[in-house]
Amino acid sequence: MQDVEIIIKGQIDTHWSEWLGGLQIAHIAEDQSKLSGSIADHATLYGILTKLRDLDLNLVSLELMEGDHHE
Repeated sequence: MQDVEIIIKGQIDTHWSEWLGGLQIAHIAEDQSKLSGSIADHATLYGILTKLRDLDLNLVSLELMEGDHHE
């Protein structure tokens, strides 16, 4: 597992959390949302990014936390 933080332009409803890999959704600015939590692997991350693209949401930033925090 690896921790990830994704910031996107636009606000999405928290009900999308499960569909987006169980990531927590928080509105951090008038026009931005932060998705954060743990992902299993890079394939999961690419799947989440594909879903965000399919929703026509713009990526502002992506941060993977160093190391495995869940050993």
